[in-house]
Amino acid sequence: MSWGSELWDQFDNLEKHTQWGIEFVEKYTKFVKERSEIETSYAKQIRNLSKKYQPKKNSREEDESKYTFCRAFLTTLNELNDYAGQHEVISENLTSQIITELSRYLQELKSERKSHFHDGRKAQQHVESSWKQLESCKRRFERDCKEADRAQQYFERMDADINVTKADVEKARQQAQMRHQMAADSKSEYSSYLQKFNQEQNDHYYTIIPNIFQKLQDMEEKRIERIGVCMKTFADVDRQVLPIVGKCLDGMTKSAESIEPKTDSQQVVESFKSGFEPPGEVEFEDYGQAMKRTASETSLSNSKEGKERPAGKSKGKLWPFIKNKNKSPKQHKEPLSHRLNDFMASKPKMHCLRSLRRGLSLKLGSGPEDFSHLPPEQRRKKLQGKIDELNKDIQKDMDQRDALTKMKDVYVKNPQMGDPASVDPRLSEIGQSIEKLQSELQKFEGWLAEVEERMPSKSDTHRRSGFFETQNNTTVSNNCAQDRESPDGSYTEEQNSETQVKVSTHPVPTTSTPEFDDEFDDEDTLPTIGTCKALYPFAGHNEGTIAVAEGELLYVIEEDKGDGWTRVRRNEDEEGYVPSSYVEVFLETNAKGAMTYI
Repeated sequence: MSWGSELWDQFDNLEKHTQWGIEFVEKYTKFVKERSEIETSYAKQIRNLSKKYQPKKNSREEDESKYTFCRAFLTTLNELNDYAGQHEVISENLTSQIITELSRYLQELKSERKSHFHDGRKAQQHVESSWKQLESCKRRFERDCKEADRAQQYFERMDADINVTKADVEKARQQAQMRHQMAADSKSEYSSYLQKFNQEQNDHYYTIIPNIFQKLQDMEEKRIERIGVCMKTFADVDRQVLPIVGKCLDGMTKSAESIEPKTDSQQVVESFKSGFEPPGEVEFEDYGQAMKRTASETSLSNSKEGKERPAGKSKGKLWPFIKNKNKSPKQHKEPLSHRLNDFMASKPKMHCLRSLRRGLSLKLGSGPEDFSHLPPEQRRKKLQGKIDELNKDIQKDMDQRDALTKMKDVYVKNPQMGDPASVDPRLSEIGQSIEKLQSELQKFEGWLAEVEERMPSKSDTHRRSGFFETQNNTTVSNNCAQDRESPDGSYTEEQNSETQVKVSTHPVPTTSTPEFDDEFDDEDTLPTIGTCKALYPFAGHNEGTIAVAEGELLYVIEEDKGDGWTRVRRNEDEEGYVPSSYVEVFLETNAKGAMTYI
C-alpha cells in the first residue's frame, strides 16, 4: 500500500511518525554505544584481573612455575587475557560497524526528511495560495454581479420615471451596461481561475503529494531496513569472536587436563632434595663398663663391624632437630681414649649436621655467589641456570657486536651513510660487557666443574647405598663424604673438614667389598641396560658430559634418577652424561634388576 494514495490527508501524522523513527534510531545507537562501553569496561576488568594474578618476577614464583598446576593456572590467565581481547574486539566492531554507521546515517536521514517535508509544505502553501486567489475572484464576481443588478434596477426606475430627463436615463443605461460588462469580465476571470485551481489541486493531491509521500515511505522503509541490518550485525559481532573464545576456553580446559599430580609431587622432591641421608641411629653407650679400653681397642671401624643396620641408615649422624648440643650424652665424662675416638668420628658428624642445617636454610635469604649454601643437587641446578643465563647474555651481546661491525663496514665503504668512528664507542662498550660476562661464565663453569667432578661417585653412591649398608657397615665419614658428593653438585666445607673425612674413610680397606671400591674408583665397566636415540644435538662442553649428534644411537648404562641426566656409552672409551630430555631411552626388560647390583 502506498502512502501517497492512502494517506494523502495525513501530512501532519506522517511528519510525527517519521520524527519518531529518527528518535528510535538515536535510541538504538545509544543502546549499542552503552553496550560497547560495557564490553570495554569488562575487558579492562578481565585484563586487570589477569595481570593481578600473573606471577611476579621473583625466585619464589619461578620455583612455583615448575609445578603443572601453576603452569596450568598461568595458561588460564593468559587465555583469560586473550578472552578479554575478544571483548575489546566486540567493542571495536560495535563502534565501527554500527555506532559510526548509524551516526552518519542519522545525519543523512534528518536531511532527507527535512527536504521532503519542505517540498510538501511548499506544495500545500501553493494550493492554499491558489485557493485564496480563487476565493478572491469569486467574491469579486459576486460583487460585480450585485452591482450590475443594482445598476439595472436603477436604470429601469429612471426609464419609467417621466420626470427624469433623457440625459439622466441615458447615463443610467450606460452605467448599467458598464456594470454588466464588469460582471461578465469577473465571471470570465473567475471561471478561468477556477479551472486553473482545479488543475493545480488535482496535481497536488494526485501527483505532487503522492510523490513526496512515496519518497517518505521509501525513506522510512530504508530506515527500518538499516535498523534490521544493524541488529543482525549486533549479533554477528558476537558470533565472529565465538571461535576464538572457544579456543580460549579449550586452552583453559587443556591446561586443566595437563595437571599431573604425580609429576608435581615428584617436583617437590626435585625442588627440596638436599642430597643428604637421614641421621643414623643413636648408639647405646654403656657407662657401667670398666674403663679398660685403650685407643687401639676402640677403633670406630672395629667397634661397629659386626652390627647389622637397616638398609639406607647411616650411624654416624646426629639428629638434625636437636638444638641443645650440651644435652648430648657424649658430653658426660668418659675415658680419654674413648673421647678421642668419638672426636675422630664426630668431626664428620658435625660436618654433615652443619651441611644439613645449611641445606635446611635454603629459603632464609640470599646466599653466596657460588650457591655453596645450597644442598648439592640444588647447587648444581642453580649454577647451571646461571651459566645458561650468562650464555644467553653473551650471545645477545655478540649478535649486537656483529650487527655493529657490519654497520661499520657499510660506513667504511659508503662514508656518506655515516661516520665509522661513531660506532666505535658502542663496540668498545659491548666488548667490555662480553669480557665481563665471559669472566663470570668461566667462574661459574669452574664451580660447576667442581660439582660435576663428583657426579659419577655420588650417582653410584645413591644407587648402591642400600646394598652397601646391608653388606658392610662403614664409618660415619663414608656417609659424610657421600653427602658432600652428588651427581647434581658439590657441597663442600673447609679443607680441614674434607681432610678429616678422607682420614676416616680410607683406613678400613680390609672390610671393603668390591662394590665399595667401585664406589670411589669407578674402574669397572658398567653393563648396558638399554639403548637410546638422540633427539637433538648436544655439544657436551662440560666435564663429565659427552657430545652427541641428532639421531645417533647410544648405549644406556645409567638411568636418569631424577637429576635430569642419563649416562650413555658410545664405545668402550667414550661415555658420559647427556640431558635426559635430549634422548629417547629404550630400557631392557630386566634393566631395573641389573641396575641394583652394578
